[in-house]
Amino acid sequence: MSALAERISSRLAAPVDPAVREFARALAEDAGAQAVLFYGSNLRTGSLEGVLDFYVLLPGEERARIWPRVSYHERQHGEVNLRAKVATMALSTFAEAASGELSDTTIWARFVQPSAMVWQGDDAARKNVIEAIGAAAQTAAKLAAALGPESGTAEDYWRALFRATYQAEFRVEKPGRENDILSVNAEHFAGLLPLAFEAAGIPFETDGDALRPEFGAEQRSLTLDWWKRRRRLGKPLNFARLIKASTTFEGATRYAAWKIERHTGMPVEVTPFRERYPILAAPSVLWSLWRHRRQQR
Repeated sequence: MSALAERISSRLAAPVDPAVREFARALAEDAGAQAVLFYGSNLRTGSLEGVLDFYVLLPGEERARIWPRVSYHERQHGEVNLRAKVATMALSTFAEAASGELSDTTIWARFVQPSAMVWQGDDAARKNVIEAIGAAAQTAAKLAAALGPESGTAEDYWRALFRATYQAEFRVEKPGRENDILSVNAEHFAGLLPLAFEAAGIPFETDGDALRPEFGAEQRSLTLDWWKRRRRLGKPLNFARLIKASTTFEGATRYAAWKIERHTGMPVEVTPFRERYPILAAPSVLWSLWRHRRQQR
């Protein structure tokens, strides 16, 4: 393994609650999966409260035109009712998106952040997931080098990257979310960028905590052109996925209300109309969110 792959392999083996692994096993067996990834705040905190986040990766080719398929699941664990948001897609498409070959930005931007492999079909599946997440780190590192300063700390580059990717997506988080990502996941990101630069073939110099990637003008221009195309498609693609999720995500309205309040502090009333017609109700919620944000400024 390369140094980056070894690091990723170690991180994917992060300890998780046995209840999470059992939930993942049930999801995998039901879907015929190759692997299941666990991510999000519950991975960091170890809590079983709220909504657990899983990616279920399938064999074969992607069947859906808009992926991943998002669904909601509950599972009883003793006296605790576990809830999970589950994204399902083909492992081959996951790997292709992680490498930056597709228009999607969510896979590589999400999985350069912490995740754990909580179920795997075999060693080959594990190897393929490690390679995909390694590709995600390299994709992120290339864009970080293009967007970041000529010389700066690793945090400066990661901050520039996540600021750009969050702005490109259709999200409800407050501005400055990139700072939260780096502060709560400081251990995960410590030392990651140099390994990703090296794996991506980007020479760099170090001066104390500062990095200076040797990113030529032509390479920077090509990378920024690559990013501009994806940035333009970011919000429309994310919105299309939200629309699709509203038709497959049982309990989507309650989940969305919980997530909006968690990230913005704005309570969202879950009315019968909003539960039954989430798409029709969305404009009024977005209007309320816009007004709430203006009042907070």
